[in-house]
Amino acid sequence: MKEPTWCGCPSGCDAPAAAAQVPLQHVNVPTAQPQCDRGERAAGRDRRRAVGIDHAERGIPHLRPRPGVGGQRVEVGVHAEHGRIDVLCNNAGISAIGDVVQSTPDDWQRVFAVNVFGIANLSRAVIPHMRASGGGAIVNTCSIVASVGLVQRAVYGASKGAVLGLTRAMAADEVQHGIRVNCVSPGTVESPWVQRLVANTADPTAAHDALRRRQPLGDLVSCEAVADSVVYLAAPTTFTTGTELMLDGGISGVRIVT
Repeated sequence: MKEPTWCGCPSGCDAPAAAAQVPLQHVNVPTAQPQCDRGERAAGRDRRRAVGIDHAERGIPHLRPRPGVGGQRVEVGVHAEHGRIDVLCNNAGISAIGDVVQSTPDDWQRVFAVNVFGIANLSRAVIPHMRASGGGAIVNTCSIVASVGLVQRAVYGASKGAVLGLTRAMAADEVQHGIRVNCVSPGTVESPWVQRLVANTADPTAAHDALRRRQPLGDLVSCEAVADSVVYLAAPTTFTTGTELMLDGGISGVRIVT
């Protein structure tokens, strides 16, 4: 059996690296040149080849996708090196804090450029190779905020709502080509971004405890749990497409009534 080639976009919670279980080659989108190696995560699954793509930093600065920019250059490099792309994990994401009045036009452009048009650009570059090879799997990182309103997350929530809609539209378009498209929607993840957010509060311990309590299971989502979900949705034995896998500790489905 061939080892699948993963093409992933690292973010604060590096799901592609953890999912692929190999040293992750970090690639800068505009040049598609390797920049650094990341260490191997815990072993235990079949080894997979992975290429990480940082389109959050420099690759997709514009709201409108442009041919020849970012994703297409990376796709050429990845396909030339590995001969195929079996799995695409669109994991890059950034956030913004504020309601719709407080949020600036720059907030909207900055967040949508990464969270929405990043997925569109890279998927547009990769999908033709998946079609040519007879199939593949795409896993987008969405969020519980696509389905549940959270305070001070107007821009972020809107961007993830777009990710959910795009996931389902892509699934409908690509099913005839044997390409499955799904998304993972975590609740609050124990990620570096959340840790920085908590550290900047007046009482970091209380803030962290509050985040844990708002998820009925009483804890934050681990990066490993997100990676396991990506592996499940990407596996060729998983018979699903157009699905949103909730990884939210019960926020969307559980109400504690006493």
